[in-house]
Amino acid sequence: MQRSERQRQLRRYDAVKRGMDVVVSAVGLVVTAPIQLVVAGVVRVALGSPVLFRQQRPGKDGVIFELVKFRTMLHPDADHQTDAERLTPVGRFLRSTSLDELPTLWNVLKGDMSLVGPRPLLVEYLDRYSPEQARRHEVRPGITGLAQVSGRNALDWQEKLALDVQYVDERSFGVDLRILWRTLAAVFTRHGISADGQATMSEYMGPVTSVRRHD
Repeated sequence: MQRSERQRQLRRYDAVKRGMDVVVSAVGLVVTAPIQLVVAGVVRVALGSPVLFRQQRPGKDGVIFELVKFRTMLHPDADHQTDAERLTPVGRFLRSTSLDELPTLWNVLKGDMSLVGPRPLLVEYLDRYSPEQARRHEVRPGITGLAQVSGRNALDWQEKLALDVQYVDERSFGVDLRILWRTLAAVFTRHGISADGQATMSEYMGPVTSVRRHD
């Protein structure tokens, strides 16, 4: 298939996918509203205010948006300096079950994100990607993605970013359905939630080295 024809197919699918994202996220926000109220109450009691975690993240074409999800960590202080130390048992449970991600459906509804796509990482990583890795920003970031169902934070950075670019090139309705189905399995098995000794994953320092990150 010629590249130009493939690009036209991808653009058509992206338009259809956006429509599906709007419908599913709107329904999801309504259906999960009671669960989100309970989770908000638990976070308020266990961690205090604010209940929601907000952070600037790069989206499609590197455009910055505000990611919203439930807070899972204590505020930084002298006794809890690292992310792993700040992650509470309640926060660990919310992450392992992906309940902390429920407010992110609002980002999908607004158009900042999609249900499926490369995860939105930190803004400071934008200058650290190789040109090939930067292609992950050709599509909207997702709540779940190919890297998440292929090992999540048990993968190293080079593997994760390569899978992100693979998704950009191979995305389709069938691929998205398989990723969503595998996401359910990944949530139930709770595999790859964090890298060894980290709250989630080490910081991405570039194509060669890496040290500490929080997601």
